[in-house]
Amino acid sequence: MNRFEYHDGHLWCEDRPVRDLVARWGTPLYVYSAQTLRMHYEGFQRAFHVLKPLICFSVKCCPNLHILRYLGEWGSGFDVVSGGELFRVLRIHADPARVVFAGVGKTEQEIEAALRAGVGLLNVESAAELALVADVAARLGVRPNVGIRMIPDVDARTHAYTTTGTKQNKFGVPVEAVRELYPRYGSSRAIRLCGLHVHIGSPVNDPELYAQSIRRALNLAAELRAAGYTVDTLDVGGGYGAYYEGSEAPSAEDYARVIVPLLEQGGWRVILEPGRSIAANAGILVTRVLYVKESGRRRFVVVDASMNELIRPALYNAYHFVWPVEAGERVPRTWSAAQPFDGLQVCDVVGPVCESGDFLARQRRLPPVRPGDLLAVYTAGAYAMAMASQYNSRPRAAEVLVRGSEARLIRRRETYEDLLRAEEDLSSES
Repeated sequence: MNRFEYHDGHLWCEDRPVRDLVARWGTPLYVYSAQTLRMHYEGFQRAFHVLKPLICFSVKCCPNLHILRYLGEWGSGFDVVSGGELFRVLRIHADPARVVFAGVGKTEQEIEAALRAGVGLLNVESAAELALVADVAARLGVRPNVGIRMIPDVDARTHAYTTTGTKQNKFGVPVEAVRELYPRYGSSRAIRLCGLHVHIGSPVNDPELYAQSIRRALNLAAELRAAGYTVDTLDVGGGYGAYYEGSEAPSAEDYARVIVPLLEQGGWRVILEPGRSIAANAGILVTRVLYVKESGRRRFVVVDASMNELIRPALYNAYHFVWPVEAGERVPRTWSAAQPFDGLQVCDVVGPVCESGDFLARQRRLPPVRPGDLLAVYTAGAYAMAMASQYNSRPRAAEVLVRGSEARLIRRRETYEDLLRAEEDLSSES
């Protein structure tokens, strides 16, 4: 399910050699495969077609305008969590009715922008936010569709920083509080309170955990419907897995096999929010080896990419497969750290940032590499450029999108001047 393949020992993205992309645009470089994006998006369409869901791509994982535009052309809606993300999808002329706005800390300005744009659903995460939405809607004279993000109290069994569905997390409203909010707002003239939203974390590789959260949402929805309130929309969230080691993530069909039977009855408007599962395997980060050095018993491969370009290993201790772009006869059979080749060396792949946490891979068995060699860091299509920074005053990298034999720059490499522009352009400020 990805179009990054070795041909005669050379890594290609679709119909373009990765080395040629680097020769033109340099390193570090994010490279995306349009065909892989589309395969994963259409996989969700096929798997869940019985429900006719609104599939809203999670913008936070990969917000590049050009990628969002392609997804919109293929029929995707969008899940946004900030005013900036809303601005992005409106800039590509996405249909606001196919946009869902979530997030635990929306400002009044963001809420007003969402209501003025006419987003299809605004998911609120506290009683105070719901009151503010009602006040803003009344002031603007609009009546938006609103959902409440309920806490299903399901442990996603993922990293502590990416689990979102329990009472120990900052997200959502306890079930008992939802029961109190519906009588107060269920008949409001300012808003149309009509939905429940659940999201338990990311990545979630056990479909049964989705079933648990959806069953709890359905039980609450049935209770509210019996009391005479409107509940016609179920946003069952995102967090669906992607391949980091090559085989650990369920397919869209695996998730659908569990989720679809729960939602076939009841006339629900179903919303899905996949992001990582669509974009992660559609991108790699290409980096160049600067130095190879030994210190004590450790071998360090110092590269020009860093935690600035991919913070997930430092932040979550996340695994990303790393392998040379020019692999020769050592073409990897899987993305596992265990490769069946002789002569591999145990290395830490580290970046130039002044932090001991600046690493892309630790104690990894790799072919011998030399300065100038290129390494590919896999599964970098989600939460890589999206979380990139300019720490140590390092300009952010370029992004390239490949479609067949066509390669197009979709974000230019930043310059030193870009680093200073927001600080120096203050002529109109007092």
